[in-house]
Amino acid sequence: MKKLFLVVALFLCSIQINFANNNEPETALGSISGTVVDNTLQQPVAYAAIVIKSENGAETITGGITEDDGSFEIKKLPDGSFILEVQFIGYKTYSQELVINKNNRNQDLGTITLEEETRELDEVEVVAERTTIEQRVDRKVINVGKDLTTAGATASDIMNNIPSVNVDAQTGDLTLRGNSNVRVMVDGKLSNVPVAQLLRQIPSTSIKSIELITNPSAKYNPEGMSGIINIVLHKNANIGFNGNVNLGLTKGIEAKFNSSIDLNYRNGKFNFYGNYGNNIGKYVNDGTIFRTDENSLQEFDFFNNNKSHLYKLGVDFYLNEKNTISFFTNQNIFDGSGIGVTEVTYNTDTSRNVTQFFDDISDNRSEQYNFDYKLDFNKEGHNIELEVDFNCFESGQDANFRSVGASLYPNYMDFVDTERTQTIANLDYVNPLDSISKLEIGLESRNFETDVDYSSTGFSFNSGGNLVPTPNTNFVYGMDIYSAYATFSQSYQKWSYQMGVRVEDVEVTADTNNVRSFTDKYTEIYPSAFVTYNVNEKNQMQLSYSRRVDRPGLEQVNPIREFATPLISSFGNPNLVPQFTNSYEANYTRRIKDGSITAGVFYRSIKDEINRAVYIDRLDFNKIILTFDNFAKTSAYGLELSGSYRPTKWWNINGSFDMFSQTNRGITETVPGNVPNPTEDDIVEESVKVDNTAWNLRMNNSFTVTKQLTLQAFGFYRGKNRTIQFNAEPMYFVNLGARYNFAEGNGTISFNYNDIFNTMRFAFKGERPYEQAGGFNWESNNVYVGLSYRFGSGKNRAKQRKRRDDRTKQSSGGIL
Repeated sequence: MKKLFLVVALFLCSIQINFANNNEPETALGSISGTVVDNTLQQPVAYAAIVIKSENGAETITGGITEDDGSFEIKKLPDGSFILEVQFIGYKTYSQELVINKNNRNQDLGTITLEEETRELDEVEVVAERTTIEQRVDRKVINVGKDLTTAGATASDIMNNIPSVNVDAQTGDLTLRGNSNVRVMVDGKLSNVPVAQLLRQIPSTSIKSIELITNPSAKYNPEGMSGIINIVLHKNANIGFNGNVNLGLTKGIEAKFNSSIDLNYRNGKFNFYGNYGNNIGKYVNDGTIFRTDENSLQEFDFFNNNKSHLYKLGVDFYLNEKNTISFFTNQNIFDGSGIGVTEVTYNTDTSRNVTQFFDDISDNRSEQYNFDYKLDFNKEGHNIELEVDFNCFESGQDANFRSVGASLYPNYMDFVDTERTQTIANLDYVNPLDSISKLEIGLESRNFETDVDYSSTGFSFNSGGNLVPTPNTNFVYGMDIYSAYATFSQSYQKWSYQMGVRVEDVEVTADTNNVRSFTDKYTEIYPSAFVTYNVNEKNQMQLSYSRRVDRPGLEQVNPIREFATPLISSFGNPNLVPQFTNSYEANYTRRIKDGSITAGVFYRSIKDEINRAVYIDRLDFNKIILTFDNFAKTSAYGLELSGSYRPTKWWNINGSFDMFSQTNRGITETVPGNVPNPTEDDIVEESVKVDNTAWNLRMNNSFTVTKQLTLQAFGFYRGKNRTIQFNAEPMYFVNLGARYNFAEGNGTISFNYNDIFNTMRFAFKGERPYEQAGGFNWESNNVYVGLSYRFGSGKNRAKQRKRRDDRTKQSSGGIL
């Protein structure tokens, strides 16, 4: 929060500073540099204000802010006597005299220590009032304000408000720049919890910022064509006992309830923290698919009742000023049940009508244990860190299928049990070689294994065309990755750059019923490069490059049937190989008088693209099979625009526009509509190429009525979208919200009316493998009421603990 207040203060000062710069004499050849640290923890103070004033302190001459490592440099100072001030909320203002002359024009002030302010900071808000977007060297940071958290109860609810990010409201699948190959982390860590489930468990009020790392450096794991989304949660570092509680209720067709409590106690060398969160709700979905060639209609109705609970407990132990040991554990429990009805009606042949009833009971549990040790050397920013993270995940599903009407084997049950483990160990070393250069090197090992056991009471056809019991299947998928990386960065005047390389040795194995079905071993090199040019305090430009990889996710390689309806079945392909991407980006940031604008373009060259393949079911030509395959080289490109503007003191606007274009390749099979009794010879296989250009527009307006009351209006529009199978129609919605603060800002009541016109639905048309049209609906039209209250005592003391921006493998629908 200190950073937010500082940015606002610096913005108000920038007019004076820029005016002064525009009138500086040609003899302004002086410069000063140094580093700002906290007096208690001896940690860098980022974004502290450096202000150069006239000798009498009446006029501001110039200024700037410190970098992430606390360093600063002010150039183009004229000769003369000045006063240097270093300001940061929560600390006493540091002041000293400066003399710039021809004998002493370039001064290194060394380390400047800020002392903590002795007064209580009761009025400092934990959450910013409004959302801001910040472009950093390797990421875009959305600092989440109260205007955004009003949008919904959970992280899943507010993700659609983030530039270039979309969440499927039915499945919870997350995409970045139109691509689902994105890794999701919380505080730089991954769990085995499926992404859709994880996002619905994180209260929106617990989110400090969301980092979009679309072109990660070599320090990061190279998985994910679209990059990394890191959700940064608030960390309470107040001395003494502190906490906050959140309650939320969403009412659509059914009710959904979420709550959380966060507690923190810090005293002396120990910091203890823990939290509990839950999400309990019923979900309703329905949809239709109409097939033109057969004049048939599929109608779907789904109802789910889910309960999830998340527990976290941790401790930080400060042995001394140089050594810190940390440990935390996450425990996640989920229980769910679902009911589904799929009714297929043939309008011209009622004898073929069939209705399938589906119900299932599912549960899963995830356990995460994390250990971290950090050693700081005497030189500022010089450290080594060891982190070990272990995660185990268990899930079970019992599904019952019953059919009425035309069906060869109407009733059966499926039983699926899954166990996943992942162990990750990192050793990272950081050394600032001098005031402008930094070297980072590291080692990492990642070991994953997934074991899926499947059994069924149903029947299937064997190769001879006879009906036999469905065989039991055991599928074990393992992956071992060992890697090393090195990055070197340097800053010189207005220029800065970073270059890096990562080397990975990978071995993948897949066993089906104890028989080795697939093996893949490879060693790859992943380079990265960043160049930044700060034109002036208002303008910044950046170019970047990285090589990425997308290893197949579990649902893409699992040969066990993922789902089935009377006319559709989905299977994975264990023979998939990774796809590799070369990613290029250019970004530009412009600060204006009452806001800022960020623009960017990107281009990707993709090899061995993983995409959908659609086949005709050889056992019933009216049915189709969905699977995956690798395809030849393809490309994608796009642009993004985002900005904020405050027309008046009571009105703030945040908006974004993003467009992406990608060539999708796939395989599909069709049967000509004029063939009455098709055979194998009538099936036509087609290699499909689809050029898809899609765009999204978001606009968020926040209106301050009084100091306590704020209103919000949010609009979203998604343009047409094409896939191998479907042409999706545009989607749009409008949300209205209000927020009221009480108890001197410690408490907040939020109200939101979502999708007020009830327009958000997925509608589509398709020609492959059959001509069809349909749509799906969910509870987008709903009302949300939330309560948030924080409590505690003690002064705020900034505690900085390195967040690992990391490091693991996650498929588009879960984490391996």
